[in-house]
Amino acid sequence: MNKRYSRFYGPWTAATLLVCALFMPVSVVCAGTSPKVVLDASKAGPRAIESLTERSVVRDYRFAWASLAQVLESNSPALLNGSFEGTASAWLSDAVMSQRRCGLSSRYLNQNHKVDAVFYAPEGDVIELHDTADYDLQILDGSKIIHNEHVAVRYVVLMTPAADRWVIRQIQAVAEF
Repeated sequence: MNKRYSRFYGPWTAATLLVCALFMPVSVVCAGTSPKVVLDASKAGPRAIESLTERSVVRDYRFAWASLAQVLESNSPALLNGSFEGTASAWLSDAVMSQRRCGLSSRYLNQNHKVDAVFYAPEGDVIELHDTADYDLQILDGSKIIHNEHVAVRYVVLMTPAADRWVIRQIQAVAEF
């Protein structure tokens, strides 16, 4: 590692970088590539999820991760397109600012999301998802890949309906569900 990296990373190893990157949001950067999202809504409660709502949640969840792709590669939070609100939006903006300070960007390629709906509020105003995501993580300095690894991460996600779509309000990487 050259002096530029050692200033930021200090004694950090590739494994330490990976652990830090796991808590960064997931994204895709290949044009025309969309994250694969499979939702199992059979165990949601206390209210059953209607088929139209299920399709909307999958569409908007996929769109949110695609927006993240652009945001994390370009380090521009303006590209979030309203898919994230509240604490999730603030957290992502902080992740982008951190990448900018370090002169880095990140890519999450070949995303697969196995999502279980575990709670759907009786009023239909919040849904909790457990996402088991796997992807190829790349950390870049400019156009140079400085880290590349396949990882699996679990996320707990809260989504709420907005005027014309479902948005992610909270997202947290967890060790287990």
